Amino acid sequence: MGNTKNKQMSESYLIGVILSVVGGYFDAYTYIARDHVFANAQTGNIVLLGINLASGEIQTALRYLPPVLAFLLGIFLAEVIRKTEHRTKLHWRQSVLLLELAAIVLVTFLPSGRISGVNYNLISNIIISFVCSLQVQSFRKIRGITCATTMCTGNLRSAAEGMMTYINNKDREQLHSAGKYFGIVGFFILGAAVSTVVTGIFGTYAVAFASAGLIICILLMFKKSD
Repeated sequence: MGNTKNKQMSESYLIGVILSVVGGYFDAYTYIARDHVFANAQTGNIVLLGINLASGEIQTALRYLPPVLAFLLGIFLAEVIRKTEHRTKLHWRQSVLLLELAAIVLVTFLPSGRISGVNYNLISNIIISFVCSLQVQSFRKIRGITCATTMCTGNLRSAAEGMMTYINNKDREQLHSAGKYFGIVGFFILGAAVSTVVTGIFGTYAVAFASAGLIICILLMFKKSD
């Protein structure tokens, strides 16, 4: 069974593309529907935390802290799941995606705003930040390149670096790698664009549509990699 687990699709470019769409979808969803908080890259949340602290807006600042902590928790849990892979017949990355699916179902049914003193947008952002950290920690390599499917900064740096290496050394492999990075960024943007439209129609329920991409990835990972 161990050999089957190693020869599967979790590091294929197709999986990376789908997860990048999902990553962009999550970020746009939480920003539009859940109080303008970024779920994926926590830099934006940390900056907004600092800005609001400096402005004396303590209550506003504190709403950006829980997603950051949830992101850290997700990183730790992803490593725990990876180390316990032998206990299940599924590949450990499939287990991560199943956990993401369960979280999406939960967020789908959480209302918007504050009701009876409970801030449901804050709870939703915590859950989605947790989900995104699971994904970024678990899917870090795609067909020979190290990249992220839930943020773009590192991918853009690597794409530019590959382009410069090609210009200087005419290394076509570096040009090919740069194209992969630009492709991942492009699909992330596509996910954000789709999320903007879908969230405009379905509101907080729009997060449910991200489950389609995760289900496709889970099923693809039952196939052995070529």
